Amino acid sequence: MTNSYQPPKVWTWDAESGGKFANINRPISGATHDKVLPQGKHPLQLYSLATPNGVKVTILLEELLALGITDAEYDAFMINIMEGEQFGSGFVEVNPNSKIPAMYDTSTNPPTRLFESGSILLYLAEKHQAFIPAEPSARAECVNWLFWQMGSAPMLGGGFGHFYAYAPEKWQYPIDRYAMEVKRQLDVLEKQLAGKTYILGDEYTIADIAIWPWYGALALGYLYEAGEFLDVESYTNVQRWAKDIAERPAVKRGKKVNRSWGDPKGQLHERHDASDFEHKTQDKIAPQEGE
Repeated sequence: MTNSYQPPKVWTWDAESGGKFANINRPISGATHDKVLPQGKHPLQLYSLATPNGVKVTILLEELLALGITDAEYDAFMINIMEGEQFGSGFVEVNPNSKIPAMYDTSTNPPTRLFESGSILLYLAEKHQAFIPAEPSARAECVNWLFWQMGSAPMLGGGFGHFYAYAPEKWQYPIDRYAMEVKRQLDVLEKQLAGKTYILGDEYTIADIAIWPWYGALALGYLYEAGEFLDVESYTNVQRWAKDIAERPAVKRGKKVNRSWGDPKGQLHERHDASDFEHKTQDKIAPQEGE
């Protein structure tokens, strides 16, 4: 566990460093090329990818639509972050931080821009008065857990996930450091979920919707293939909660939107209508692409 690296007095960027994501990482912000974002017909225009942060938003949108809230209809356009599409001028205009997900609500004048997944969840839940408690104390507890996820997940993704799955070399110290923290976070959830159906109790909220794509996916073995390494089966309350949410129809739909990997039946690159889940998944349209 020794390392001869000594930090220089002033850090300089090495474009070759960074492992899997080296081609899209850089130390400055802003657009690298001009590209206008496409726009559909619905009030909400989503530009995203089916990473855990992206899936949060599509799950909430599908849950809102399942309640019959037609104002939550949306067009979803895929942003391929591995190709640098998040650095196009149109995307940077909606999110200067160049991260997915990002959204416009075109029902307002001027359109409301939204970025950061937690901000989008809170905006949609409050606008439609759904999946967030109305009572002030319960609402505060919901927001507590929403912000817990936003603050904790970087340790899981950028910390553990990077060094365990994506770094160019395996280093014991960072893997041990972040594995310890992720297991502590799982223990926080395990204790919170004891005797509860959902994070807040009996009410399914944006707290569950925010946490599940990260920690639920980890518990179910979807994330980093690290389930055995982290002994996720031992967190029995998290397991039960994760499996219950995974069976929700809106969750199954939301996971497919803007997805470009895995089973073609589970990939819906763009979403413009509820019927797209039946007719426009990649297994249905892929044969036509070669014609």
